[in-house]
Amino acid sequence: MAHLKVALVGNPNTGKTSLFNALTGLNQKVGNYPGITVEKKVGLCQLSNEVQAELIDLPGTYSLNANSEDEQVTVKTLSDRQGELFPDVVVVVCEVENLKQNLLLFTQVKDLQLPTLLVINMADQMSRKGISIDVPALETALQTKVLLTSTRKREGIEALKAALTHYQQLPLAPCVDLSRLDAISYGDSESELRRRQQKEIILRYQFINEALKKAYTVDHQKAQTLRARLDRFLLHPFFGYLTFAFILLLIFQAVFKWSKYPMDSIESSFEALQKWLSLQLPAGELTNLLVEGILPGIAGIAVFVPQIAILFCFISLLEESGYMSRVVFLMDNIMRRFGLSGKSVVPLISGAACAVPAVMIARNIESWKERLITILVTPFITCSARLPVYLIIINLVIPEGDFLLFSYRAWTFFGMYFLGFAVALIAAFLLDKALKMKKSSSFFIVEIPDYKLPLWRNIGITVYEKTQGFVVGAGKFILAISILLWFLGSHGAGEYYNSIETTADRLAQEQQWSEKEKEHYIESEQLEHSFLGHIGKGIEPIFRPLGYDWKISIGVVASFAAREVFISTLSTVYSLGSKLDTENTEGERTILNKMLSEVRPDGSRVFTLGTGFSLLLYYAFAMQCLSTVAVVRKETNSWKWTALQWVFMTGIAYISAMLAFLLL
Repeated sequence: MAHLKVALVGNPNTGKTSLFNALTGLNQKVGNYPGITVEKKVGLCQLSNEVQAELIDLPGTYSLNANSEDEQVTVKTLSDRQGELFPDVVVVVCEVENLKQNLLLFTQVKDLQLPTLLVINMADQMSRKGISIDVPALETALQTKVLLTSTRKREGIEALKAALTHYQQLPLAPCVDLSRLDAISYGDSESELRRRQQKEIILRYQFINEALKKAYTVDHQKAQTLRARLDRFLLHPFFGYLTFAFILLLIFQAVFKWSKYPMDSIESSFEALQKWLSLQLPAGELTNLLVEGILPGIAGIAVFVPQIAILFCFISLLEESGYMSRVVFLMDNIMRRFGLSGKSVVPLISGAACAVPAVMIARNIESWKERLITILVTPFITCSARLPVYLIIINLVIPEGDFLLFSYRAWTFFGMYFLGFAVALIAAFLLDKALKMKKSSSFFIVEIPDYKLPLWRNIGITVYEKTQGFVVGAGKFILAISILLWFLGSHGAGEYYNSIETTADRLAQEQQWSEKEKEHYIESEQLEHSFLGHIGKGIEPIFRPLGYDWKISIGVVASFAAREVFISTLSTVYSLGSKLDTENTEGERTILNKMLSEVRPDGSRVFTLGTGFSLLLYYAFAMQCLSTVAVVRKETNSWKWTALQWVFMTGIAYISAMLAFLLL
């Protein structure tokens, strides 16, 4: 069977990835190009019984005059004839409404003298837009095979497969005569090279205009103007922001509300599995490792899958519909004042659910400095993992009462969200001034695509890929640290640690404890004198200026892998088991009651207003998420920036938490 490599090239928003998905389905692999973090998508497609194609979905680019990492990848792939992914044939994908702009890239690809097909996508919109195309005339002018496709209706796909099997019949000659341009000589200044590039683009567009004069016509009387009416509202300097805020509220509501049921189901399923295995397997270290280490680690990965899937589903909906490009355009002016790009708004928004996929989304930012700053500040945004910490601390230290129709606790909760976003912008501004690196003078160019109904196939593939990336990529780190914490928290050394169970039997007889009280005593004492307990007491002097005792310090250490571990750790430390019950039910010693009654050696309360706000600010700013550390390392390809982020965030967290404790 014959094999050939096919490169898909095109401007952003031309439907290139939709065409890739239509040809390959789920038979595709996602990775990174060697040495950089630009995403690489490769898939297989059966063109005929005799021919199979390997499709490479190259990053979207407006031209081969490379500026960003994405564009450099495209240029290198098409020009490096010894490269692993060098194509046998190139498919340039254009969008029917922006054909003139898209053809600039096509003429540049033709200069490489590679077999090149032109695919005009979204052809199903031609009648609605009043567009007509004379395909034979266009083929003659462009000296290539031209195909009309619609991935929505799956039209033209089979014709494209047939054309690819006969790619050797495609002409190789360039379609634009550039002989009038001055030759590039060694020593030409940057301004001279730029003037030559401008002349070249003018010549290309002169050719494109001539080619489209007769082959491409638009009847504006037939075209509908819904887009113009929507844009006047969605890009309005006031109503545009108001609409965006409303859409965000809907997304957050869906992410937190809709994910509750599958997350609860996942947690209860793992809890039931742990109980079942505890009863079925013989007691011993291997059983404890499986039940208390590995399974909780896997559960810690799986429980976030619903939120990530729902978040990416909505982001894909906004991107597929054409609205996200308008948000980026709308936010650019605000973001640039803080050293960010308009495209930074997407990672910052996504960070409200989980920082891991949010950091990955920053790949779309061309300027390395703006992209780096976005990656470094995105974890400041309040994510869902912070919510259980916020809820328990706010219930502990914020009194009941109302202000402007909302409770003090509701205002505090809202304030934590606002604080995260505000600090992210301030940190971005400071980093922009502090980082002494050349900032590429990027002109913010974003194509405003037409509104269209999303393709559910594309959304499904995107959600699958992003969810799989989270589980496989970050999951192994979460699992490893969970096993490590289990070992440190369930093992200890010394005579006292080894005699805890014997002591518990004696005290249970003397004080007539129930079996449950005895188990709580053993669990608490073993944790306090375990390796993890010794670590907590060892670092207590570090956290004492923040108002934390050794028990809170253990929670802080244990929650390095994931912030939400803080609550379950405190539950164990305070001898209440692993279940968290915040209801003040009569006859029950809930975690809230126990924490409220906790006192220091001098008799003063541990959880005062100062300690509470200290914890809130610490968890608002500290990098207490190993999976985020891992993905930042992966996206920056550097431990230097990962370490800088950790020190920067932890420093802000420590100082702000200490000031809150001292002042309050």
